[in-house]
Amino acid sequence: MTDQETKFEETEPQEKEAKAPDEELSKLRQELEKVQKERDELLGRLQRVSADYANFQKRVPKQVNDSVAYEKEKILRSLLPILDNMEHTFKAHATESSDAVVRGVEIIYGHMLDILRSHGVEQIHVLGESFDPMRHEAMMTAEDLGKPTSIVLEELQKGYTTNERVLRPARVVVNKVSAAQPQSQEPGEETPTEG
Repeated sequence: MTDQETKFEETEPQEKEAKAPDEELSKLRQELEKVQKERDELLGRLQRVSADYANFQKRVPKQVNDSVAYEKEKILRSLLPILDNMEHTFKAHATESSDAVVRGVEIIYGHMLDILRSHGVEQIHVLGESFDPMRHEAMMTAEDLGKPTSIVLEELQKGYTTNERVLRPARVVVNKVSAAQPQSQEPGEETPTEG
């Protein structure tokens, strides 16, 4: 090998090495610009989402309050005819018999039940049913040998539900047959005695 050939071989790798860092630097700059652009887009999105969320937080309580006020107004408006009927009943009391007043009160009671039903409120029917602590509140116990234990014997105060949720449990009297007397025994039958 000649000196000239050796010099040529030595310069060629140096030129390749010099070009390689410039190309890598260029590629890195392009990637950096691309990443910065993506970052700016994501930051912009984050700012928009953050602003939307802040607006949402301000808007939702107002919408809830408006909804509640609307529903409250709707319920109150539906009760106004009851007041009108009561006024008519009071006027009738001054001029008519007590039977007319009782009829007026019955009409008002029926109207009130209709309004409650229109708002999804139903009475809990309890007589003859098994005691259910989720729907009934036991106020007293009584003993009726002709009926099984834990049966509702009497309703002291009506209970109400809405959408299958209890608004107020029914207050009831529950049958409690003492253990000393058999439940199957008919009233008036004598209990057998051991001799």
